[in-house]
Amino acid sequence: MPGRTLRRTVTALFSVAALTFATNACSTGASGDDNTVNFGYIGDYNGASLLAIARHQGLWKKQGLTAKTKVFNNGPVQIQALGSGDLDYGYIGPGAMWLPASGKAKIVSLNTLTYADRVIGRPGIKTMKDLKGKRVGVPEGTSGDMILNMALAKAGMTTKDIQKIAMDPSTVVSSFTSGKIDGAGIFYPAIDTIKKKVPKTEEVASTKDTKDSFPTAFVAGNKVPEEKNKKVVKVLQQANDWRQKHPEESIALSAKMLHVTKAQAKADASHVETLSTDDLAARTKSGEAGRWLKKLGDFFVRNKQLDNNPDPADYYMGDLYQKVHAG
Repeated sequence: MPGRTLRRTVTALFSVAALTFATNACSTGASGDDNTVNFGYIGDYNGASLLAIARHQGLWKKQGLTAKTKVFNNGPVQIQALGSGDLDYGYIGPGAMWLPASGKAKIVSLNTLTYADRVIGRPGIKTMKDLKGKRVGVPEGTSGDMILNMALAKAGMTTKDIQKIAMDPSTVVSSFTSGKIDGAGIFYPAIDTIKKKVPKTEEVASTKDTKDSFPTAFVAGNKVPEEKNKKVVKVLQQANDWRQKHPEESIALSAKMLHVTKAQAKADASHVETLSTDDLAARTKSGEAGRWLKKLGDFFVRNKQLDNNPDPADYYMGDLYQKVHAG
């Protein structure tokens, strides 16, 4: 799919989802004052753990803030909500990093390295070649889309070799389990749900196989004032260090927020590498974090999601992150 067509398709999907959110889920828009924070997240360990900790530890109150959180199916819809003013902050996985890179938001804090993305196939489908001509569901613009495109390229294939069907994550799950699709580009914990219903589901490709780093991040709308960003980054850094020191308690808090069992949250967390704030600040200063983003940008250019690969400093507020960390 040509780059402009892909972007128009994804933007249209964002607009519909964002309109649904604005109409049904949020009685007030993004905060009109400096003390209220409307924060979106994805319902997994990566997206929820720091928010669960911040609530439990009273970290928002310590910064004079009140946080209102709302769960989303994916990162791209949150970026749309940031742009329309329905959110101040959100969480995205690596597959949505092309959106801040294209100027639609700013990364205020990196979060984790995640290896939860897979291409899966129905029983008997063991390789990408086995998916040729088959129906493959994917949430477009997400990390599920990212791993699908990476796996296709590695196999010497393109999306023209499969029947690629755009659908949201929950529809991927229901369509795969009902046999309406043969494969999917999707991620944990959704894959755990699928495997319970289709026990012999095959993992055809994985981000673990690439040996690359896949950062997740928290993003802010472009119009959020710097002073609010400083306070929110402080909360995220404090929650991050608490998570690093209390992994089991963090899993329990996440499970409670997500309304899942502790075992489910622990399984989800097993696909995540957490990093201390000291480590994230050091990797930002050394340029390593920028190289993670730059490498993702190269992929997005090849995949025609970006026309060019900008300097990560244009959209990752690494200087602010280091300044807040230094106190």
